[in-house]
Amino acid sequence: MIRKSGRGNIQFSLQTKVFSTFVVLLLFVLGCFIIYVNLIVVKPLKDTTVHEKQESAVKMSDQVDFYIDSQNQLSQRILSSKDIFAILEEGESSVSYERFQQNRRLKDIMFQAIGPSMNIKDMVIYDKQGSLFVSYLGAESNLPSLQSFMDSSSSARQWNGSGFLLIRNGDTLSFIRAINNQNGKVFGYLCIQSDQAYLQRLTEGVAQGEVYILDRENGLISGIPPSPDHADLKMKLTGEGVYVDKFQNYVAYSGSESTGWTTYLVTPKKAVLGSVNSVKYISVLLISSLMVLSFVYIYFSTRNLLLPIRKLRNQIWRINYSNLNVKVDNKPQNNELILLNEAFHDLMERLRQSIDREKIALHEEVKARNSALQAQIAPHFIHNVLYLISIAAQEGKNAVVSDMCKHLSDSLRYIVSSPYAHVTLADELEHTRHYLSLVQQNYEEDLKWEIEADELSRQVQLPRLVIQPFVENCIEHAFTNTGPPWRIKITVKQFNGLWAVEIKDNGDGFPPDKINEILIKLRQCDSGHAENQNLYSSMGNMGIVNSVNRLKLMYKNRLFFNLFNHSGGEKGATVQIIGSLTKDFY
Repeated sequence: MIRKSGRGNIQFSLQTKVFSTFVVLLLFVLGCFIIYVNLIVVKPLKDTTVHEKQESAVKMSDQVDFYIDSQNQLSQRILSSKDIFAILEEGESSVSYERFQQNRRLKDIMFQAIGPSMNIKDMVIYDKQGSLFVSYLGAESNLPSLQSFMDSSSSARQWNGSGFLLIRNGDTLSFIRAINNQNGKVFGYLCIQSDQAYLQRLTEGVAQGEVYILDRENGLISGIPPSPDHADLKMKLTGEGVYVDKFQNYVAYSGSESTGWTTYLVTPKKAVLGSVNSVKYISVLLISSLMVLSFVYIYFSTRNLLLPIRKLRNQIWRINYSNLNVKVDNKPQNNELILLNEAFHDLMERLRQSIDREKIALHEEVKARNSALQAQIAPHFIHNVLYLISIAAQEGKNAVVSDMCKHLSDSLRYIVSSPYAHVTLADELEHTRHYLSLVQQNYEEDLKWEIEADELSRQVQLPRLVIQPFVENCIEHAFTNTGPPWRIKITVKQFNGLWAVEIKDNGDGFPPDKINEILIKLRQCDSGHAENQNLYSSMGNMGIVNSVNRLKLMYKNRLFFNLFNHSGGEKGATVQIIGSLTKDFY
């Protein structure tokens, strides 16, 4: 599966690469699945579980509030009797017999308020000095006086006599409120005592975990005092919420505005997230098992699948130009290999066609270049130039003769040297300057020409002799029916990886049918329908077709050509050649 190349580099076999690719893909799927399970399944399930704990704490706090509210309603039923004010006011100066009658009347009032179903431990009435006045059941846990409580309890010292107080004394919970009339006059105090176990039973069965109820002073109202090594209750919390303590317990709390008590539900983290972790572990185990099975399956599948591909690869290595009819395995093992076999045959056929087209294209390029060379060194052009030189010599214009000979020499050297090597756009423009300088000796002041180009033109590569034919076309055909001065302007531009050459004149312009004829012939050459035409050696429109075709052989889909007559009353025509240095136009 692993072998070393001749340069000492380690190369992996196709089977190893395919297997490694599938392994990476499976690991990626496993990672995505784990992320999916955590984000889509585990996290919402965890949030739901924690939210349920919060709701349980709120529910228990509401039940405690409901119980305290029932105690408050019970006290209001007792205080609704106006006799209780008169009895307590008379009790301060009454004798023992009258006191007995008063106690009896107060117990009747308490009985009528409590009713037959009694869920309290005792009910006690104290006078306004805090001394015990009467007890409904006479429990031994009753305090003979509230004075000690008022002196020791900070909440009692802050109590102004309105509302109620909730305190715990051992296993007894006391609900204390003042007995006062509408004017606020205090006649005594009412204490309703409940068993702490009853309050604890209210919170049992609501949720799994330990329940603690703390008062404003963080005194334990309900529940066994939490051990410091398994629970950490944050004191004086308000509102409701959930936090994780240092013992990895989920602590849900809910504070009551009416009582000032805070209910805590402490549940071990393992108990809270047990179902969540089960889902996560089962999911990981399932995907891991599937991944192992997939590894085994992929290993054997790739080995069996890639065996005929190795044979096909060895046969491809033996292909050369003289041996394109390689026989392949005619008994592939699956549909994919059948398609691969057919694709291989199709590849061979397209390869032969491509080679044939490349040979034809190369042949046509050679023909086009030879035709262009023949056109540039046409005898009539050389004859005209030599004739002009002789006239200038007879007139004694030695400087003109020297200049024309230099231009002719440079032009002929450029034409005949390395005809198949590519040149820069700057070289083509320099050759065009030589040509125009020679032609101007014939037309003198009647011909005005201008070439605008910058140093960037040296970066553009072109076939040799593709710009000058367009200029010669202007000289030979554009100014036939136009009076001087005749103007030719060549402009080179570059922008955004594109280069553009514009050849503009003020002549007669192209006849509309000639423009269509040139464009049609260019399309025919692109489709291969004009391969056998022998008109490339002539100038005019076929000289344009010649030059454009040679440009397209080099630039292919990175070249755009256009020619058009000027509009808006302006005479002449413009030829545009736009090429891309980076990417195709289409």
